[in-house]
Amino acid sequence: MEFDWSPQDEAHREELRRFLDETLPEDWETISRDGPGSDAQAGFSREFCARMAERGWLTQHWPAAYGGSDAPPWRHAIVGEELWAIGEPRGPQYMNVNWIGPAIMEFGTEEQKAQHLPRISRGEVIWCQGFSEPEAGSDLVALRTRARREGDAYVVDGSKIWTSYAQHADFCILLVRTDPEAGRHKGISVLLVPMRTEGITVREIPSVVGERYFHEVFFDAVRVPVSCRLGPENEGWNVVTHALQYERVGAARYARAALTLDRLAERARERGWLEDPHVAERLGHARTLVEAARVLTYRVIDQRAHGKPPSTDTQLARVAGTDADLAVGELALELFGQEGLAYGSFADANFRLAMTAGVAVGATEVQLNLIAARHLELPRE
Repeated sequence: MEFDWSPQDEAHREELRRFLDETLPEDWETISRDGPGSDAQAGFSREFCARMAERGWLTQHWPAAYGGSDAPPWRHAIVGEELWAIGEPRGPQYMNVNWIGPAIMEFGTEEQKAQHLPRISRGEVIWCQGFSEPEAGSDLVALRTRARREGDAYVVDGSKIWTSYAQHADFCILLVRTDPEAGRHKGISVLLVPMRTEGITVREIPSVVGERYFHEVFFDAVRVPVSCRLGPENEGWNVVTHALQYERVGAARYARAALTLDRLAERARERGWLEDPHVAERLGHARTLVEAARVLTYRVIDQRAHGKPPSTDTQLARVAGTDADLAVGELALELFGQEGLAYGSFADANFRLAMTAGVAVGATEVQLNLIAARHLELPRE
């Protein structure tokens, strides 16, 4: 198996790095400190993504018909690695190009594609994800937000929680129950809802993860045109499972973990700690987890590049990435104590985001259950 990047890919990575050196402001580390949902970073994302789009890089892995250039998935992976490692200047828009856009391509009407895909490809729109609820987090199919059909519109009542980027979002990809009498995975639909629609209320949930990172979103008799439904009515679970296969490896967490680990090792070297076998062992173990997450993610990308359907390799890569992220954060705390995770330190942002990795887009326990059932084919109790 060949693990080296092609000369063309290497050249693209170098060109991207030069672009970042020229484009990111001098106070980028301060802007990115509070995560992609902060006011500063969400605002900057519109400017930054527009510049990416001008160069044809933002959605280069998309089909040319939808604003891309038919580039292989590897180019999207390079962009993800370079941007996530330094704090993700695409801000909330990384979701757009990674899985919201592809979901609209797969399940959207021609009108929906024409409305949404060009704006995503130009880097001028922010989306949020209305999936989790107070009683339906890891058990997503237990959702209770109801969409009642009234003529050519749905009337939506309910609430969502832990919704990232809702304060800045223009649209929400919203999971609702359209048939409350159907089975758990049936009777679910997906709506593409403008966030300025009357009846939507957003309330921030203060969090150590970062400013504007989590929100509650309330829907009180919100009227959404039936034309905003993505995919067939009551078959939204197919849309969700398709989208999450992209989202679970969308954030190159291993790249941020690797950069943080390099800085930890450098600090340890400066203080003469690398002579301690325990420190060297702990650094080596963390590096092994990071590289395992990278290789497992590359396996998923390779499958996409060869047009293969999603598999449980996605769950394996997700769990590995979560483990690596947490291991680096915990190592920073072990080696440097409070200094290692002081607010604004190089390890701080990595650790705060790592805390959410085990629950975002499917809890680690859910991923492990899927691996056990579908990958290892273990019997259910």
